[in-house]
Amino acid sequence: MSKIEQFNYDNAIVKKFAIASVVFGIVGMLVGLTIASQLVFPSLNFDLPFTSYGRLRPLHTNAVIFAFVGNGIFMGVYYSLQRLLKAPMYSKFLSNVHFWGWQAIIVAAAITLPLGFTSSHEYAELEWPIDIAIALIWVVFGINMFGTILKRRENHMYVAIWFYIGTWVTVTMLHIINNLVVPVSLFKSYPVFAGVQDALVQWWYGHNAVAFFLTTPYLGLMYYFLPKAANRPVFSYRLSIIHFWSLIFIYIWAGPHHLLYTSLPDWAQSLGMAFSLMLIAPSWGGMLNGLLTLRGAWDRVRTDPILKFMVVAVTAYGMSTFEGPMMAIKAFNAITHYTDWTIGHVHIGALGWNGMLTFGILYWLIPRLYNTKLFSVRMANTHFWLGTLGIIFYAVPLYWAGVTQQLMWKQFTPDGFLQYGNFLETVTQIIPMYAVRIFGGTIYFVGVCIMVYNLMKTAALGKFQATEMAQAPARVTYVPHQGDNWHRWFERKSVLFTVLSLVVVIIGGLVEILPMMWVDSNVPKIETVKPYTALELEGRDIYIREGCVGCHSQMIRPFRSETERYGEFSKSGEFIYDRPFLWGSKRTGPDLHRIGGKYPDSWHYNHMLDPTSMSPGSIMPAYPWLITDDLDVSDTEAKINTLITLGTPYEESYARNANNYLEKQAGVIAANLKRDGVETAGIEKKEIVALIAYLQRLGTDIKKQGVTLSDK
Repeated sequence: MSKIEQFNYDNAIVKKFAIASVVFGIVGMLVGLTIASQLVFPSLNFDLPFTSYGRLRPLHTNAVIFAFVGNGIFMGVYYSLQRLLKAPMYSKFLSNVHFWGWQAIIVAAAITLPLGFTSSHEYAELEWPIDIAIALIWVVFGINMFGTILKRRENHMYVAIWFYIGTWVTVTMLHIINNLVVPVSLFKSYPVFAGVQDALVQWWYGHNAVAFFLTTPYLGLMYYFLPKAANRPVFSYRLSIIHFWSLIFIYIWAGPHHLLYTSLPDWAQSLGMAFSLMLIAPSWGGMLNGLLTLRGAWDRVRTDPILKFMVVAVTAYGMSTFEGPMMAIKAFNAITHYTDWTIGHVHIGALGWNGMLTFGILYWLIPRLYNTKLFSVRMANTHFWLGTLGIIFYAVPLYWAGVTQQLMWKQFTPDGFLQYGNFLETVTQIIPMYAVRIFGGTIYFVGVCIMVYNLMKTAALGKFQATEMAQAPARVTYVPHQGDNWHRWFERKSVLFTVLSLVVVIIGGLVEILPMMWVDSNVPKIETVKPYTALELEGRDIYIREGCVGCHSQMIRPFRSETERYGEFSKSGEFIYDRPFLWGSKRTGPDLHRIGGKYPDSWHYNHMLDPTSMSPGSIMPAYPWLITDDLDVSDTEAKINTLITLGTPYEESYARNANNYLEKQAGVIAANLKRDGVETAGIEKKEIVALIAYLQRLGTDIKKQGVTLSDK
């Protein structure tokens, strides 16, 4: 008989992550409500750079994903891992380094994103010093987790731990590859990949950030906390095995479905679509495994708010993982992409799957940490209904808006002209739907506030147990039992399990990405496409800083409705010098890829100063600081040299003469503005001139014949 050993579980680290998750959840949701309101009431941008929609949007997504959900993941992992392994965390010191390091990263994001320091990559906007910090803290978490796994007293690794392992190895790989950059300065860098290649790598990361940060760790939490809350074993161990291995293998291939009908080669689009459709099977297998765990407990679901939250969460997981593959079908994607349908889809996952499961875990966990009962079941039920109704009122109007947008974009008159040639008509039509979305988000947020009060009162009723005594037999050599399958043997080999998990997720990445890097025919060159001039490059960086990519795409798809509205469809060779790519994910405003030369310089000046002066009824924020702020050219030479290092074919000596060329081109634009009646002293030195230069360049290369940069 094994010796019984006594030890203590560390609840203090669980409490810290729980508090951080709630606090940053409130912050992230408030920012979300703010930017949602700005689309209905543009005056809420306050004509200030730090509060403009373009800068606040990435703050919202990062706060919800990495601060709210991220802290929620670590809360659940640190609680469940110790109990599943019958061992305290490997190192309290590492636990605290992980906690405080993660919060420091969140604070750094909250400071830098409103300041305009961004890479513009979706879900990876943070600049390179913060990316390095993320990598270091993630490694700290990994050492702590795997150290605990190695010193465990339980031979068997429960299914939740499989998902934790899969999460760690895949996020590590994704984060490193997607954030390969060459720094220009402390908060400015250019990615190693450009154009189509950058787009593929970004959405290989972007889709799998959803898969392996917002999904797989939460599936691990579902497999632990749902059976605990229901007091029932998981429905099917074999289904768990199929769910895990098929999910992590298939998920990694699905990224290209974000790039359907773009300049990405057809083979990559088709590959992404095929694997996206296959995702339905493992995703719904996991959903059913979760819901069927409640067999025999459905009477409790009617009265227990914790189980209600978890049922809605798992159902939302099923809905979003059905909808995602449907949106990957080209015919369906032609309707939903670039519309608010996508925003509704991701919020079913964020508010329903991640949010509701986090709330259910908090209601289950906090009373146990404080050795008491939940303060008010009635308040928890109220929160449940507010949360559920909030999701409905949030998502349904956006689905409606998405269909409305796409039908209006594609509508032609009997004479063959666009029915709604003015893009703004398609925007003003959906503003009432945006208003309903605000109502849904508000009642969801009110429910969260009720939860905070309820949990605070619960904590006041009890006494926090920073450490929890436990005992378990010492780990002994595992003796196979009759009937054990191969996977039982495999689960004992934690190192082998980890290595194979990494191999499984690497396969899809290699097949998709390597051909795009090595086979030149995937990105045909266009002779007339030249690098950006120094002034255009500075303007492009301003465009990135202000988050314009959040509302405007630069990718004209090969649909008649788009070529009639915008011009010739986009070619992959046009983006070979774009670092980062700026194809966008949503059109709140029109596509800009052929905007160059469409309007005079003065139109762009007035449009940025007061959008409604050029487009009455526009919901675009104003950018008055671009007219008053001087263009910073101190890093221009360094930017050009960095791009030369990355292979951009600038002429010899261009970098050291870049500011001279910049001043020459700025003088031409200033003269154009003066000719059109724009009388502003020193306008040639202002940021607006650089932005105008960039906008006037967009989409014009295919019309030119061998113009050199110094001739500009």
